[in-house]
Amino acid sequence: MAKRLIINCDDFGQSPAMNRAIMHLLEEGKVSSATIMAVAPGFEEAADWAARRQQSNVGLHLTLTSEFDALRWSSLTGHPSLHDAEGKQYRTVREFELGAETGAVVKEIDAQYERVKQAGIRISHVDNHMGSLYGMETGRSLLPQTFWKISRWGLPSRFFRYIHPDDPLLRSLSGIERPVAKAAALADTFGVPIPDYLLSHPFGLVEGETYDSFKRSIIAKLYALPEGVSETYIHPGAEDAWMLANIPQWEKRVWEFRLPFDDDFAYGLK
Repeated sequence: MAKRLIINCDDFGQSPAMNRAIMHLLEEGKVSSATIMAVAPGFEEAADWAARRQQSNVGLHLTLTSEFDALRWSSLTGHPSLHDAEGKQYRTVREFELGAETGAVVKEIDAQYERVKQAGIRISHVDNHMGSLYGMETGRSLLPQTFWKISRWGLPSRFFRYIHPDDPLLRSLSGIERPVAKAAALADTFGVPIPDYLLSHPFGLVEGETYDSFKRSIIAKLYALPEGVSETYIHPGAEDAWMLANIPQWEKRVWEFRLPFDDDFAYGLK
């Protein structure tokens, strides 16, 4: 089998800093795709840009959580089970899994899809912010409902078929092999295309991590790329005063914006 790699930018539409970075990467062809957040405050800017350019590689980032203190949003449907005491989406996946009603989640998924579609975006694929629909915290998976919806939309999904043996982040999740195998079988049942592997890396800074050590770790994944279709993700942000003041561990986002333009990364990718 051939080795193929998808590099997706998560969190398009989250904030001006994220939008600037992702737009630039898409314009320069440095990444494969991006996924947009229909509920986030930067959505309209991102959607207007994508629709105007008729971008064919912008997907839907189903968003049911709102993790940052300074950047919080509510659901589109407004169902109380989707919100915390502040009337915003839950901060953590665990809170969402414990509090959200299944019917309300399905309606919210529909609403987010319709908002992106009505904005004029040709949706390329679907994934999920923070993995809130996967059932990784309490075991309450909403993937059956999600795959059913995605199958009706005729789109592929990010959820992965196998866990790469050298992926320490996914391997650290106890007992993950069985739910992943069940989810992959479910995707096949609904006819939803999924990649073979998801190559993960820590979202925040690791103790002692520098840009160079981060870059080396990502390049190492390129040289050990498994056969089949793999996807990895970045959360790039353009450095600005608001992000530095309000987004924890903003350095990682700046590094992930810098990485695709790095000659060492380009050489490894080639």
